Amino acid sequence: MDSAPKQSKSENVSILKSTAEQRLKNFMQDVTGRALVMMESATQGHHGIAMDLVQEAFISLHKAYAEKATDEWYPLFYTILNHKLQDWRRKEARRAQPFSFFKKISLDDDDIEVNDIVDENMPNPFDFLDRVVTAEQIQDAIAKLPVRQQQAFMLRAWEGFDTHTTAQVMDCSEGSVKTHYHRAIQGLRISLAHLNPSRGGSSE
Repeated sequence: MDSAPKQSKSENVSILKSTAEQRLKNFMQDVTGRALVMMESATQGHHGIAMDLVQEAFISLHKAYAEKATDEWYPLFYTILNHKLQDWRRKEARRAQPFSFFKKISLDDDDIEVNDIVDENMPNPFDFLDRVVTAEQIQDAIAKLPVRQQQAFMLRAWEGFDTHTTAQVMDCSEGSVKTHYHRAIQGLRISLAHLNPSRGGSSE
């Protein structure tokens, strides 16, 4: 007979909980930096608000999806984060427009889809820029884009999500993702042209 004591149900639950918490800790270490960059850009440099949104998204993720595989957490986390960002933006818009409770708030002015855009695959944000352009300079340029363009670019180029997943995260059509992403790339090229000598700009 096996004389080794069997683990109780409570011990098994404790081990599973500890494992989930460790996975979440590792996940947070991987994602926090990029998520903060995205939220700081979207909130126009409000670091405290960005931090709150990211932390709230982590809490919601752990409460609702602790049992999911880590790979599944990435799109789930950014979907939650997007919802929290949109809620914050609506509150800010209503604060700026006291009577906006009586009408639908439009948060974006570039939602018109361009149907003939070919899906662009860009796994690295440096791929269309010379290496002299730093991540900080790209971040500053991203912050100047409309929020939805920021999201489309960072989810596609930095997180590596495909168009379908990005559309799910952003709660919009794949056509809208392609449009936002295409416009983001165009905007970044213009903003950073002076840093790309080979593209006719100046690095000075």
